[in-house]
Amino acid sequence: MEVHSVLTDRIEWRWIDAFRNVFQRCGITSDETCVILAESQSRAINLHLAELALESFGVLPLHISLPTPAQSAPVPVRSTGACQALRAHPSALAALERADFIVDCTLEGLMHAPELPRILQSGARVLTLCNEHPDTLERLQPDDVIKSTVQQAARAVRAATNLRVTSDAGTDLSVALKGASTVGIWGYTDKPGTLAHWPGGMVVSFPAAHSVNGTLVLDRGDLNLTFKRYLEHPVTLVIEDDHVVEIRGDGTDAELHRRYFAAWGDRNAYAVSHVGWGMNPAARYEAMSLYDKGDTNGTELRAYAGNFLFSTGANEFAERYTDGHFDIPVKGCTLSLDGNAVVRDGELVST
Repeated sequence: MEVHSVLTDRIEWRWIDAFRNVFQRCGITSDETCVILAESQSRAINLHLAELALESFGVLPLHISLPTPAQSAPVPVRSTGACQALRAHPSALAALERADFIVDCTLEGLMHAPELPRILQSGARVLTLCNEHPDTLERLQPDDVIKSTVQQAARAVRAATNLRVTSDAGTDLSVALKGASTVGIWGYTDKPGTLAHWPGGMVVSFPAAHSVNGTLVLDRGDLNLTFKRYLEHPVTLVIEDDHVVEIRGDGTDAELHRRYFAAWGDRNAYAVSHVGWGMNPAARYEAMSLYDKGDTNGTELRAYAGNFLFSTGANEFAERYTDGHFDIPVKGCTLSLDGNAVVRDGELVST
């Protein structure tokens, strides 16, 4: 079924107000230096909303916009979290290093960009506006409750030695957590030298090398957010020593996975990037069916409560780098930390 956008890209007061509310949580004050970072293909309405919301604090924001780089990959690059537009531009970096607060509106975001450590070392607070329509951002404004629950989950992961993921569909996956880098993302940052993204509401871990083994079954109705597609047929990923070594399944979904993995000609594209789970009760599993593909980047589906968020591609903590990337929220799983369930059959376990 074809879905047509019902959204109009005009400035709405409620969207300015949503941006203002989130910026307020980030601790914006009138005496701070604030930068709006963009590239030529950035979503224009979010740039305008960010500017107007910052001005409401008495801030005069600086806009930095660079050309979106030419395609360099054999297939479209999607949702890597590694903006390529900066390309270590000396003037842009100098301005970013002097900023107190950066609104990151680049297409892929700065989370895994090579320039990010240098920017954070300067003490900047970075808020990545995921490439979503403001209709989504408005619905998924963070609050103190989501911050508290995500922080609690991140502490639990850091204290554990193993994450096991099982499901009635046949998933049985083991993740050793020793040496993993774990982050909780609740949708805003008020601490110098840190980055968050909005929408938020998830905990993710980047396992160390040689940590992930087992079988992951993607069942009907699970999602591949690179394709922005709900699966119609099961796909089984066999994972050995962090890498997908076999893709089982018939039909379009399995074929799409095989072709996109293979297109990179890079073993790292088959590797595990991060694992975690969604914790945002306001995020909706069905949301992707309600937006035109150009109006959503699928961040809401990464955050919907109780999903097992599995990702392939780059993992700098395991010294693996690639532009090939999948984000795959899987429903109906049980996630256990050292035998203690934190998600049971796709539902968050109260602690």
